[in-house]
Amino acid sequence: MKEFFDPDWGPATLGVRAAEPRGENGEHSAAISLTSSYVFRNAAEAAARFSGAQDGYIYSRFSNPTVEAFERRLAAMEGGASCVATASGMAAVLSLCLTVLKAGDHILSSRGLFGSTINLFNNYLTKFGISVSYVDQTDLAAWEAGLRPNTRLLFAETPTNPLVELADIAALADIAHRHGALLAVDNCFLTPVLQQPLKLGADFVVHSATKYIDGQGRCVGGAIVGDAQRVGKDVFGFMRTAGPCLSPFNAWVFLKGLETLSVRMKAHCANAQGLAEWLSEQVAVRRVHYPGLREHPQHALAQRQQAGFGAVLAFEVEGGREEAWRVIDATRLLSITANLGDARSTITHPATTTHGRISAEARAQAGIGENLLRIAVGLEDLKDLQADLARGLSG
Repeated sequence: MKEFFDPDWGPATLGVRAAEPRGENGEHSAAISLTSSYVFRNAAEAAARFSGAQDGYIYSRFSNPTVEAFERRLAAMEGGASCVATASGMAAVLSLCLTVLKAGDHILSSRGLFGSTINLFNNYLTKFGISVSYVDQTDLAAWEAGLRPNTRLLFAETPTNPLVELADIAALADIAHRHGALLAVDNCFLTPVLQQPLKLGADFVVHSATKYIDGQGRCVGGAIVGDAQRVGKDVFGFMRTAGPCLSPFNAWVFLKGLETLSVRMKAHCANAQGLAEWLSEQVAVRRVHYPGLREHPQHALAQRQQAGFGAVLAFEVEGGREEAWRVIDATRLLSITANLGDARSTITHPATTTHGRISAEARAQAGIGENLLRIAVGLEDLKDLQADLARGLSG
C-alpha cells in the first residue's frame, strides 16, 4: 500500500501519520512484526539481500519493519535523514560514541549530565583511550576554552537532569564546527515536539525512548537521529555488528506513543508550569529550578529555542537530606522512583539515586545538593499534586 507523508507537517501530524507501516492487509493500526528472521524465495534472493544488492529484511537484530517504522517516524519528527533505534537510551549514547570516536579522541561534555552517562564516559570510554572533560553547560566561554586539538565530540543534555539547565544549541554547534568537532544533544526531556536540535545545528540527537516517547513507563529503548551517512550507515553499521538493538514489541509501543506525544507534552508542560509557580510560593522551598519561571536565568533562551518549558523541575528545600526525604516520604500520590516521562508524576532525591554513584565532589560541582528534589510532573490534576507535596512542606 502506498505510503505518503509531507515533511512539512507539524510534529503532531508527523507523530500520527509519518511512516505508517501498513502491510498487505492494509492495517489502520500498525501491526507488530515479531520475528527473528525472514525467509527468502530462493538462494539468489538470499545472496542479494546479504550482499546489499537487494533491499529487504534479513534478521531482526538490524532489520525489522516495526523497528524501521519507529525509526522513520522519529527521524521525520526530529527533521533528520536517518534514525537508528537501540535497546536503551544508554545503548544509544554508547553506540554513537563508539561509532564517531577512536582511541586518542576527546569528548567535551556538559558537567550536568545524567549520572549513568557520566559513568559511561569516565569508567568505560576511558578504557579505550578516549578522554573526557567537563564544563559548565551555561558558560559558552568555558566550552570554547575546554576544546583541545583532539576534541571530536561535544555532548550536552538540554535541559539537564536534574537542574534543568539549558545549552544554547546554536552557539554550541558553531563552536563545535569551527573546531572540526561534532555536537550531540540529548533531547530526552523535551522530545521533538518541544525542541529540534538538528534544526539548530546539532549533528546528532540522542533519545531515551523509555521516557516521554513511551509516556506510560512500559518499555525501555533509545534512538540516535542524524544524517544519512554518519547515522544511517555508520551508526547503523555499529548497531548491526554489536547488536544493541530494539525489540519489535518495544518499537511498536514507542510508535504508538509518538501518536499522542504532542498532546501529552503540552499537558505535561501546563502542569509543570503550575506546580513550579506554586512551589516558588512555599515558605519551605528555597529555590525552584524550572525554565518556565521568569526568574530562571535562561528563561529567554528557553523561549527562543523551545516550543515549551518541559515537564521536569527541581527544587531545593530549606535544610538538608533529612528535610528533603521528609517531603518524599510524606507523599501519597507521587511515585517515589527515579524514572521520568510517565503519565504518573514521580519524585526522587538525585544525590542518592540518579547521581548517587558519582563522587560527592562531582555532585557539588554540578550543583546537586542534599536538599535537592526532582519531580517529573505527570498528567494528574494539578491541585492533587499540590496537596500531596503540601504535607511534607508544611511539616
